[in-house]
Amino acid sequence: MSDFIKKHEDGLARCKWAGTDELYVDYHDTEWGVAVTGDQEMFERITLEGFQAGLSWITILKRREGFRKAFHNFNIKKVANLSNDYIENLMLDEGIIRNRAKILSTVRNANLVLDLQKQGESISEIVWSFAPTKSKRTSPVSSFEWRATSPESDALSKHLKKLGFGFVGSTTMYALMQATGFVNDHAPGCFRRQELS
Repeated sequence: MSDFIKKHEDGLARCKWAGTDELYVDYHDTEWGVAVTGDQEMFERITLEGFQAGLSWITILKRREGFRKAFHNFNIKKVANLSNDYIENLMLDEGIIRNRAKILSTVRNANLVLDLQKQGESISEIVWSFAPTKSKRTSPVSSFEWRATSPESDALSKHLKKLGFGFVGSTTMYALMQATGFVNDHAPGCFRRQELS
């Protein structure tokens, strides 16, 4: 096995980062790298990736249902209108990451998404406009590595920051691109790499 994959008891070779936690393995097998479209779905992913900044993804994954409950299933209008009292209650909610800056950023980001929609734009379409061309979405086997950023994530981050979005640094945006099907970063030998290419 390479440095990037690990064979599991079910006989399947997976990206090493999936580890053995059932939740993480299921996420790797069914979600990571699958194309995500739609404003509400993209808003959820941008929010979760933003909360992940400085933490491990499994930390977020284990609280995902808590986040969905706290943020009304990522209903953009409801999140945009969260009251100060509700936000204060979120700071006591052990089901999420209690980071005031990230919570306030989520509310601000929701308002920005609504503003874009009023102008006839879509956050999902904007994000997807930064996807690499199809021929560049699967990294070559010979030079495979898990990167932290890409020219596309740099450009996306810059654009979203210009629009006023928070917690959208290039590393966070590259993680978003990996998770939502912009790039196929499953390692050579991982069973999902072939399925998604």
